[in-house]
Amino acid sequence: MKTEGRNAVLELLKTDKNIEKLMLEKNPQGSLKSIFAEARKRGVRVQFVDRKVLDKQSEEGRHQGVIAFSSDFEYSSLDEIISSRGEDGGFVVLCDGIEDVHNLGSIIRVAECAGADGVVIPANNSASVTEAVIRISAGAANHMKVAKVNSLNRAIDELKKNGFWLYALEADGKDIYDADLKGNIAIVVGGEDSGVKRLTREKCDFTLSIPLKGKVNSLNASVALGIAAYEAVRKRR
Repeated sequence: MKTEGRNAVLELLKTDKNIEKLMLEKNPQGSLKSIFAEARKRGVRVQFVDRKVLDKQSEEGRHQGVIAFSSDFEYSSLDEIISSRGEDGGFVVLCDGIEDVHNLGSIIRVAECAGADGVVIPANNSASVTEAVIRISAGAANHMKVAKVNSLNRAIDELKKNGFWLYALEADGKDIYDADLKGNIAIVVGGEDSGVKRLTREKCDFTLSIPLKGKVNSLNASVALGIAAYEAVRKRR
């Protein structure tokens, strides 16, 4: 798997993941020097190349002077995420039909910044963790446990068995600012067009909505999660 971009590569170097090599632009300047220093600490092989070589290796031309080559992304299990919860309770994010890599990358970034224990995605009809997702997440995907499950609804059942309360984010739910959001919680965010699917929503304990004051009647999925996640952070302090 290729990881492109300075922030994403630097975050990858901070993990214990297997990095096969780093392609770095010749005569590195600025943060590229820090990346080189971090790679040397870890004993990662560094290959200095012309920018044209990086341009050819980069799919979208967003390498920013560095590309890392590592093993494929390693997914976690749902059990690993559940067992990661702390004394104040677990915090899990479930993605229901998030097909856009930009949204998934942003959701993982929000979840990691908000201190979530993990993100759960379905194996079908969903974006997977790709090079683009890692880059868009600014490297947060390298620190976040992500579980890919065959059935999101069975994952919900398993979370419930382990004492989690399930909250679906939808337009016609209870005001999120009145919700408890303490203890073991899991927030379900749906796709841009479909939202949280009916059966999934019925399995949730609560449906929450974010008050909208403008003329547009919906928020981007990752933005909605950001508001919900940090309301949870505020309530759980």
